[in-house]
Parts: sequence; structure tokens; C-alpha cells
Amino acid sequence: MTAALIHVVDDDADHLAALCDLLQARGYRAEGFASAEAACSSVAEPDLVLSDLRMPGQDGMALLEHLRARQPDLAVVLLTGHGDVPQAVRAMRLGAEDFLEKPYDGAHLMAVVDRALRNAAIRGEVARLRQELTRRNAATLLGQSAAIEALRAQIAALAPLGIDIVVLGETGTGKELVARAIHEASPRREGPFVAINCAALPEALFEIEMFGHVAGAFPGAGDKPGKLEAATGGTLVLDEIEAMPLAVQAKLLRALEERGVVRLGENRLRPLDLRLIALTRADLRNLTLDGTFRPELYFRIAGTSIHLPALRELGQDIPLIFAHFADEAARRAQRPPPVIDYALRQRLMRRPWPGNVRELRAMAERFVLNVDQPDLAAAPHMPQDTLAERVAAFEAREIRSTLERCRGNTERAAQVLGVARRTLNDKIHRYGIRMD
Repeated sequence: MTAALIHVVDDDADHLAALCDLLQARGYRAEGFASAEAACSSVAEPDLVLSDLRMPGQDGMALLEHLRARQPDLAVVLLTGHGDVPQAVRAMRLGAEDFLEKPYDGAHLMAVVDRALRNAAIRGEVARLRQELTRRNAATLLGQSAAIEALRAQIAALAPLGIDIVVLGETGTGKELVARAIHEASPRREGPFVAINCAALPEALFEIEMFGHVAGAFPGAGDKPGKLEAATGGTLVLDEIEAMPLAVQAKLLRALEERGVVRLGENRLRPLDLRLIALTRADLRNLTLDGTFRPELYFRIAGTSIHLPALRELGQDIPLIFAHFADEAARRAQRPPPVIDYALRQRLMRRPWPGNVRELRAMAERFVLNVDQPDLAAAPHMPQDTLAERVAAFEAREIRSTLERCRGNTERAAQVLGVARRTLNDKIHRYGIRMD
């Protein structure tokens, strides 16, 4: 195990040398700097910094601010004179680990250094565990139904193979969650996970965002890698891929077949090594028939497909998932976990859930906060509206939501919804939908 690296900063050359010798005798690696400016210019990332508070030029306080901006979890211990103690206390409020008042005892110094390094190691481990927990939770598929068990088995079988995958499901069924689970179960799990929503990206910026550009490609342009390059070594997720412009589809196909990308403004082919997961709520095969999706791209990316069940098909899993979201909401709101009784479970399972898991999560949060309780308690099998009115209301919500994601672009929205643009415009007029 490599010894901890400690940077010592002091304008007193004799004290600086003596302190470095003492640390090295204790088994640490020590590097001395005669000024804060010299320490700031170092490219090394130390485990601990010992700095005098009063120095010409930048003082220890300025050094602390610089180091904390560069390494937020870095342990910094300040060495102070008797009159500097109030300053040192203020520095601790700004993030310093501790301070030592001169003259100090060598054994006490080592105790402070040891404690500071232990605390820093604990903070690092806690951060790592939180990141790992977040990563695992992000890829957790909740449920015990046959449909969810079959989905887990399919993910386990496909994840190691490295083939491109199309994930098909209604809005809100958790398509990106499944993509994350595939990534985490694959050999690419340590690589990047890059997701882009094709419907939300303005068409004018699509090519630049996907393929990047070089300096001088257009006025003010610098070097910028696109999403394809950013995903090299990992997984690229294209959400609502059916909304991708046809011209970009052709360029994406070429990049996938050549395993390389050409940035805007250059002719050099940059190598790619990625797995593509396409997310869609439309049947891409049908879209190839009406000319809104390129058949050659469809057959290139559809190595296999995963069809996600709608929430209403999951039966007993619905209260289980609802309870999970309610517990999360209760923790965020610092409230006790809510009680989900038998009657509530039955009502949850009877609802049609047109918004699927996304709607369920929102309902769980409102339930915890005691908002819209009558809506939750209402028996969905006894609606006040007719079936035609309910269908029309659902259709209007879907159109409005898609227009918002497409930023009012009706042509793009029509592609996403799988209808003719004229048909969409008629429905927008009929339902009185306005985009402010």
C-alpha cells in the first residue's frame, strides 16, 4: 500500500525541511513548498496539506480556498501562531480539518496528521459506498411477478453478449432503468453510460451533439467530442430514437458500421467502441414502412429486443413498487413511513395507470405529502367520465407531453407519436392545446 502523500507549505526554509524530515521518518511521503503559489501549481493530488497560516503573498487561508475548490474532500491542517487562533477557527468553519498552535509537540503533530488522514479516508469510503449504492439502486428492477422475473432473466442473458438492443415499452415503463441494468450487468460496467433523449434535442444541434466538432468547424467552435465518442468503452442510450432526423439516422448508421466517427469540420475517422441501446415506445419496424425510420438502421441496431410490460400488467407488484416510492418520498420529507393497508393495495391494483411507473411515483409522493388524496382513494372502476371522454383526455395529455419534449416542433412530435403531421395538427386544434 502506497504511503500517504503530504504537502507541507511554509516560507520558513528550516521549519519546512524539519517538518518534511519528521513526516518521512514516520513513513509518509512528504513534499515541501516555500509558498502557497508553488503548492497551487503542483499537479500532484496530496492526501493531506500542512500549511503555515501567515506567509508572504497568498496566505494559508487563500491556499485553503484554492485547495478545497480543487479537491473538496482534501484534509488541510493549518499551523498558526498564538494570535492567529481566531483566524484558524474561521478556517475550520471553511473546511480546514484542524489547526496546530506553534510551538507544537512532534508527537501531537503526528496524532493530528494520523487523525486527519483517517477522517479523510472515512469520507472517501463513505462517498464510494454512496456512489455504489446509487449505482446499484439505479439499476434495480423492483417486483416479484412472473413478468419482472422474466425481464430480469432476459437482461442477465443479454447483458454479457455485447449486442445492440432495442427496448420497447409504453411511456413511463422504465426503459432507461432497464438500459442501466443491462449496462451494469455487462463487461462495460466500468465504462461510461451516456444517455440522450432524441425528442428533446433541437434538430439544428443534433449532428453537433451526436458527432462533435473540431476547432474552426464554424465561427467560435473549439474541439468538442460528441455523444458517440463520450460513450466509447461503455454504453450509448438513445431514448425516443424514433424522433431522430432521417439525415442523422444515416450518419449514425455509417458510424456504427465503420466503428468510427468523423467530427464536423474534419475528415479523420475517430475509432468507436460502444454498445447501443435504443429506447422507443413506437414499433420501429412499422415506422420503416412509412418512411419515418430507416430500415437499414433498424436492422443494424435490432440485434434483439426487450418488450417491457405496462404497470397495469404487474398485479401484486404495483403496491410493492408504490411502497418503495412512498418510503423514498418519506425519507426526503423526513416523515415516518406511510401505512399502506389492504384497501389501498386493492385500489392501486385496480387503477389503469396510463402513465405507468412514472405516474405511480408521482402518486406515491403526493400520498406521503397528503396531496390529492381523493384522487388516490377514488375507485377507478367507477369513473364519472364516459369511456370516450377518458380516451380523449388521455390522448390530449400524451400530445401535450410530447409537444413539450419536442419543444413545440409538431413535425418531430408527429414522428414520435406515429401519426401524420396533419392528423396531429387537427387533434391539437380539437383539444385546444396551446404551447406557451
